[in-house]
Amino acid sequence: MGTIRRVPHCSHWGAYTILVDGGEIVGVEPFEHDPAPSPIIGSIREWAKPERRVLRPMVRSGWLEKRGRSDRRGRGREKFVPVGWDEATTLVADEIRRVSGTFGNESIFAGSYGWTSCGRFHHASSLLKRMLNLAGGYTGHVDTYSIAAGPVILRHTLGDDRACGGQANTLDTIAEHTDTLVVFGALSPRTAQTEAGGIGSHSLETHLKRIAARGTKVVLVSPLRDDVPDWVDAEWWPIRPNTDTALMLGLAGEIVKAGRHDKAFLERCTSGSDRFLRYLDGSKDGQQKDAAWAADITGLDRDAIVDLARSLIDTRSMLTVSWSLQRAHHGEQPFWAALGLASIVGQIGLPGGGVGYGYASLGGVGAPINLGRSPAISQLAKPINSFIPVARISDMLLNPGGRYTYEGEARTYPDIRLVYWAGGNPYHHHQDLNRLEDAWTKPETIIVQDPMFTATAQRADIVLPATTSIERNDLAGNKRSDFILAMRNAIEPVGQSRSDFDIFNAIAMKLGVGERFSEGRDEMGWLRHLYEVSRSDAANRLGFDMPDFDAFWEAGYARCPTKAEHTYLAEFREHPEEFALDTESGRIVLGSELLARLDYADCRPHPAWIEPAEWLGNAGDPHRLHLISHQPAGRLHSQLETGESSVAMKRNGREQARINPRDAAVLDIEDGATIRVWNDRGASLATAWVTDTVRPGVLVLPTGAWFTPSGNSGLEMAGNPNVLTLDVGTSQFGQGCSAHTCLVHVEPYAGDASDAFETYHEKLVALAAV
Repeated sequence: MGTIRRVPHCSHWGAYTILVDGGEIVGVEPFEHDPAPSPIIGSIREWAKPERRVLRPMVRSGWLEKRGRSDRRGRGREKFVPVGWDEATTLVADEIRRVSGTFGNESIFAGSYGWTSCGRFHHASSLLKRMLNLAGGYTGHVDTYSIAAGPVILRHTLGDDRACGGQANTLDTIAEHTDTLVVFGALSPRTAQTEAGGIGSHSLETHLKRIAARGTKVVLVSPLRDDVPDWVDAEWWPIRPNTDTALMLGLAGEIVKAGRHDKAFLERCTSGSDRFLRYLDGSKDGQQKDAAWAADITGLDRDAIVDLARSLIDTRSMLTVSWSLQRAHHGEQPFWAALGLASIVGQIGLPGGGVGYGYASLGGVGAPINLGRSPAISQLAKPINSFIPVARISDMLLNPGGRYTYEGEARTYPDIRLVYWAGGNPYHHHQDLNRLEDAWTKPETIIVQDPMFTATAQRADIVLPATTSIERNDLAGNKRSDFILAMRNAIEPVGQSRSDFDIFNAIAMKLGVGERFSEGRDEMGWLRHLYEVSRSDAANRLGFDMPDFDAFWEAGYARCPTKAEHTYLAEFREHPEEFALDTESGRIVLGSELLARLDYADCRPHPAWIEPAEWLGNAGDPHRLHLISHQPAGRLHSQLETGESSVAMKRNGREQARINPRDAAVLDIEDGATIRVWNDRGASLATAWVTDTVRPGVLVLPTGAWFTPSGNSGLEMAGNPNVLTLDVGTSQFGQGCSAHTCLVHVEPYAGDASDAFETYHEKLVALAAV
């Protein structure tokens, strides 16, 4: 063994040191300042393995022969032809030039979705958009699959989306002041492992231990018992999925019925509360929203709801709402209803009181707030304003020229001729993948730039191999992290892969915009520049000293200026006119004039219970289960799916689906058996995990299995839930994804259940001749 080289690095699940011996990764150590490092860091060796990597530039044979006139259903079926980098980048530049010149730049969809690396420089999404902005623009997307409906409704009702982006009450104030904590969704280290842009220290467990030690009453409202660690000793309320809004409204209505709502807060700090109150007391529709009404919808105990309503008023109370709740049909409503309930209680703006969104949905939400400027490569100015809501990709491709609405504005889907996807995998995160398969045949050309030979890359016309973060230099940091972290390269590029910056720079040169793209800087020049911009901002605006770049690069990290003990809307509560919100009234909107004018049936002028398209209340067949597709513990989305922490969560080569023992007995399903999960949208295999950690009527199948359809049968082999999920917008207003609104049938599977890993590898060999 030679001399071990220690390389500081960071990924979405945290900072760490890579141990390298002779070009081989031999170990990974967690960051010294991280109190709760993620076990996923041990899986990064997987990136260095060639088995699933794109090893060279490739072009689909049919496209190479006929270009835009090729049979687009050959995507994913025809072999790829290897080409050199010069030819590949020329083909890409020529296609951009052709489509923009013939159809206009709005016909180019920059579909990149930037989870490929937490690096702030080699950020594939930003670099793609920077290049295309210099070349005339593109159609992009707004919001994210993780959170779309939620920020849309909060921007309208609170004036911005800070409350769901990490600037609601910090967790230290909850640990110190909250007496009754109601967790809608989850407060779990499982999801708090990760953070967009990287994270230095995971603080959730520290605060949860303080909450448990203080004896705070914690109520977990979730179909999953382990959505809060068992050592917190939370009271589990196993709610029917998609009915949290009804519980929130029932609690609010119970408080109003008792005459205990905070009339003074409603008068001073909200608008439209009279409209909301009329809905709660039933004077609007004849149905009083109270504990009995909520219990009937949610499947929870009426008396427990009554008692909790009293506790919310009698104690310092805090509501936390996971991002997952708004990833459902009418997903705007739980976010708005929670705001309505918190306003009825009247503790918004008090330490440890009110409402916050997204705690533990990412690791930095609720952590001390970074006051400095985060490093980031600029996407530059947008020449055109063409966009779609992020989850409406299939709608766009299938309905060019079709009409849709977003935030009250009527818009038209562009006619997309070219898709350039860099650093993302829609065959992981989009809904109803069989519908996406059809939509994917519509564009004339699809370019995919990625380190991995994902299902999306397999369905491309041109594939460009990018390096992973461990093969290049970068830096990590974001507004929810208290560190900027060095990401030094650990190994040489695998195969012929190149960094995202080098790929886009080469294309930009051929488009005639290279000098403006690079600004004359190379990789290290950009890293130095981006860091020094953040360092200067901290010094000049905040008087906070950070080390110079050379010292930072040597140490591997630099601390950022942060604010702890933050109470959201404290100043607004004290002086609502002086600190008016950027809403239609300057106050918290509980009754919306805009939504009253729009008159949408699926997003009413006040928080409301609206039945989702699919839920246990309209299942029909009593044996249909509600599918929840949540984030797994062993990986982030589809990244490192074959890594050791991910594989440890599988059985029989595929994902495990959790099912309650009562449902398993009725359906004759044994623990460890292969099951077929299906509905009208598709079918997938999984391995049954029979456990009482999930409520009856619910099946839990985590996201991230690499899409592995089997031959012509359409049966997905690996356990990818998105062959089953519903591809409709949350509402006409928010248009977010509705992944958690999904009913399925489940049955034992007696057919051929060959290993999904082997099936996928066979497909790669057939396509790429690797």
